[in-house]
Amino acid sequence: MPTVLLAGTLDTKGAEYGYVRDRLRARGLDVLVMDLGVLGEPPFAPDITASEVARAGGAELAALRAARDRGPAIDAMLRGARALVPRLHADGRVHGVLGLGGSGGTAMITAAMRALPIGVPKLMLSTLASGQTAQYVDVSDLTLMPSVIDIAGLNPLSRRILANAAAAIAGMVEQAPIERDDAPRPLLAATMFGVTTPCVTAARQRLEAAGYDVLVFHATGTGGRAMESLIASGFITGVLDVTTTEWCDEVVGGVLAAGPDRHGAAARRGIPQVVSTGALDMVNFHAMDTVPERFAGRTFYRHTPEITLMRTTADENRTIARRIAAQLARSAAPVTLVVPLRGISMIDAPGQPFHDPAADRALFETLREAIPPEVRWVEVDAHINDPAFAEALVSEMLAVLRLATPADTAH
Repeated sequence: MPTVLLAGTLDTKGAEYGYVRDRLRARGLDVLVMDLGVLGEPPFAPDITASEVARAGGAELAALRAARDRGPAIDAMLRGARALVPRLHADGRVHGVLGLGGSGGTAMITAAMRALPIGVPKLMLSTLASGQTAQYVDVSDLTLMPSVIDIAGLNPLSRRILANAAAAIAGMVEQAPIERDDAPRPLLAATMFGVTTPCVTAARQRLEAAGYDVLVFHATGTGGRAMESLIASGFITGVLDVTTTEWCDEVVGGVLAAGPDRHGAAARRGIPQVVSTGALDMVNFHAMDTVPERFAGRTFYRHTPEITLMRTTADENRTIARRIAAQLARSAAPVTLVVPLRGISMIDAPGQPFHDPAADRALFETLREAIPPEVRWVEVDAHINDPAFAEALVSEMLAVLRLATPADTAH
């Protein structure tokens, strides 16, 4: 029978947790309750006490209570929950996690949720579930649900919201196993932006027809980091990194950077890669009035009212090229770099706002000079969204997969 873990501060939200526990049990589910509270005693006995959680976090509950310092207490309980929750799941004791909380509870519970594998149901009912929530979700698949009102007492509205949360996690853990009729197929990762969609869609369809499943990641910073995380976890057999635009934001200072370790996971795990230059013509900002003053006078494109694109310069492209080349040089597995000579995004073409052959040429020339001999270099006399370029990418991807040894792609 599926078991839901309820994790949270019973000293301040005991009534609410008791209500949700009873709703879940009424549906026939098993429930484990983990107490993260340090201010006082819980109103009912949890299955995993606050003392156990504190100890797993390297602290003693009595000392945390005596110190009456909220920050260190939250840190210790966060560490404890992050250590215990994955262990409970690995032991088969829990099949989903539900948390209720404000700022402290949300920080502790979501940290533990993020330590669980993708696919494990994770639902956080939070007062902070609207606004800037990246620090709570990061690259996990946890779901944030707004509590609308503070989680402070039972009343007609809070009971409805709490009941909805209980029903949501119950639906997640009760769903039938998701099986496929045929044998599992190797997983490939690909990166896409709106301005490279025709290319990636065509390549994905070809690779699926060749016997692979393709996971497409939106190259928005979070997407790149999510891909790196799955590669590091051993899920991915090969990488078709068409859209490397996150390097523009990393180098120039845009809002969709994926960090300095893009391509790093594949290099460390020895995963074969085919890499291209998709959307390296653009840096991403929010609305136009958020663009830093130092970029005044540059070429901009209003993608949506909330997204402003800025054309990269030749000098910026040279720096970006050197960063990419340095990362690709770290890989012991086969790597191929494929460049489209007639444009690197939908708006980098004759008559389009970011068409700048000189900037593209600086990118290509620096890449070619900077990559080591082990990285295969392929030029295609086509635009990135031309069918011929997608065909070239697929051919190179299938080639590096054939070149890779079993050890290169083991997971």
